[in-house]
Amino acid sequence: MRTRTSLALAAAVTALALSAAGPASAADGAVLTTGGAGGTAAAAGDILSASLATGTSATLYSSSTGTSGLSCTSSKFVATVIDNPTAPGTATESVTEHTFDSSSCTSNVLGVLGVTSITVDNLPYTTAVTSEGAVTITPAAGSTIQTTVVLRTLLGSINCVYRAPSLSGTAGNADQSISFANQQFTKFSGSSLCFSNGYFTAKYAPVSDTTQAGSPAVFVN
Repeated sequence: MRTRTSLALAAAVTALALSAAGPASAADGAVLTTGGAGGTAAAAGDILSASLATGTSATLYSSSTGTSGLSCTSSKFVATVIDNPTAPGTATESVTEHTFDSSSCTSNVLGVLGVTSITVDNLPYTTAVTSEGAVTITPAAGSTIQTTVVLRTLLGSINCVYRAPSLSGTAGNADQSISFANQQFTKFSGSSLCFSNGYFTAKYAPVSDTTQAGSPAVFVN
């Protein structure tokens, strides 16, 4: 009886240890999978897409702690999988589209009447996603991440151009999201109504593989 009890206890401990270690795919599968952690690997060439998480806004504020600036409730990105190696590792994507619906955008900056457009320039960008969920977006060599904001003001239309060397975010499996918090842009050109720094915050979820049948959500392993 004691031998059986010991064997049962050992089996339970082993099962608990394997469960705590996470999905087997972390060692055997790809970094990006669909249908769940350790699911079907996203193939090179697959198209990934996500809009803002329900009930959230993308914001570009003049300070990291303030609420003065721009806010949009509709935004979307599209990326192509370039490389999806075995986990643990780093997957790479090419962001080919990043849009903001100007009709969903508002501004509370004094003297600004509305937002005409927000355009993400210099695409495509390269995105690296690690097994730990770190997301890094970089421009092509010799280029920069750039966004042009066109505002309607009391003095007419103005263009505000903002630049950043790179962006850092976090991928989360709980809601298959990619989040950015207070990513700093610096004004490259524009009038005095264009604030000198812009801090970008947004959450996109769920990220889906639109190439695969049913557009399943994408997980990071």
